[in-house]
Amino acid sequence: MQYWLMKSEPDVWSLEQQKKAGEKGVAWDGVRNYQAANNLKKMKTGDLCFFYHSNIGKEIVGIVKVIKEAFIDKTDKQKRFVAVQVRFQEQLKCPVPLEKIKKNKKISHLPLIKQSRLSVMPIDYKSWKIIYNMGKV
Repeated sequence: MQYWLMKSEPDVWSLEQQKKAGEKGVAWDGVRNYQAANNLKKMKTGDLCFFYHSNIGKEIVGIVKVIKEAFIDKTDKQKRFVAVQVRFQEQLKCPVPLEKIKKNKKISHLPLIKQSRLSVMPIDYKSWKIIYNMGKV
């Protein structure tokens, strides 16, 4: 299993909307950055992803699970980009703000800090556990 972080602007698609999508989940589409799209292609069924509210909030608020691997993104007219299907898994008891992540030296290497514009990124297991525990406080 691999671990990821996916960003969404909460006024466009929020964790609450993700939760309401239910068991069938929803296509994580609209990604037009090649590095982020390549990350989507690497995702496997069962992988877990932190759900990050970008722009408004700038915090990790929950977890979604990949339930369908990469397929052609229906919102891409050129059919070059992919989407994955994700289902709500869990809401963190305490959202983990970007500022708190930046202050933790053990996770300061994350793309979330180093490549702040990247919308889909891998997270190593050790960092996943640290952030998950921060959200369980």
